Amino acid sequence: MPDVWIPVAKVEEIPAGEARVYTVGGRRVMISHVEGAFHAIDDTCTHDDGPLGAGQLDGCAIECPRHGARFDVRTGAVLSMPAAFPVRAYPTRVTEGTIEVDLGGAL
Repeated sequence: MPDVWIPVAKVEEIPAGEARVYTVGGRRVMISHVEGAFHAIDDTCTHDDGPLGAGQLDGCAIECPRHGARFDVRTGAVLSMPAAFPVRAYPTRVTEGTIEVDLGGAL
C-alpha cells in the first residue's frame, strides 16, 4: 500500500512537551511533540478504551486517565499495566509547516 500522507495540523498548534487529539481519516489520533519531533498514536487505551489525549504526558510517556496504563508516544509500546497490548503508532512528517500522518503506515 503506498504512503498516503494526511495533513493534520500546523506545527505551531502543538508546543513542545504537549499533545493534541485530532480526527484523522475517521479515527481519533493523538499527536505529541516530544524530543524535537512529532509522533502519532491512536487516542484509545488498549486496556479500557480510555481517551489517551486526556491523560498526563510525561516526557515520552502518556498515562491513561482511567486506570493509569502508560504508553510510549513514539512507538505505542506499553510502559506499564494494566494495558497488555500496545496502541497503534503512525509515521509522521512535517511538510511546509504542516504535520502529516500516514495511517496506512502503522509502525
